[in-house]
Amino acid sequence: MTITIYHNPACGTSRNVLALIRSSGEDPCIIEYLKTPPSRAELVSLIARMGVPVRSVLREKGTPFHELGLDNPALSDDALIDAMMAHPILMNRPIVVTPLGAALCRPSETVLDILPNPQRGAFVKEDGEKIVDESGKRIS
Repeated sequence: MTITIYHNPACGTSRNVLALIRSSGEDPCIIEYLKTPPSRAELVSLIARMGVPVRSVLREKGTPFHELGLDNPALSDDALIDAMMAHPILMNRPIVVTPLGAALCRPSETVLDILPNPQRGAFVKEDGEKIVDESGKRIS
């Protein structure tokens, strides 16, 4: 089975998602998108597979979002994608693709909705929040 994560190891949410994938018994393909950004066609495909607006994939915090004027509602999807291609840090993360779908996994427990295999035990996020119990069931 192939699971792919577009990952930023400096991001706590991304690290939690990677750990949740591994906790389900999977060894994902890890793409550090800041080092190896997706092509334009791949990015467009990811957004389409997630079924979300292009704007929802844009990250504001810690990026040149405001400096580039990306908060302008008149900007087209193509212009926003152009910005993400020029500045991969603008891509929100982590994006995960599994046989069950693709999702922007924020918050990190969102990944549980698209993992084919259940968790193999308890899981606690880096911040101490318990999201999976000892039996591998999601805590609401």
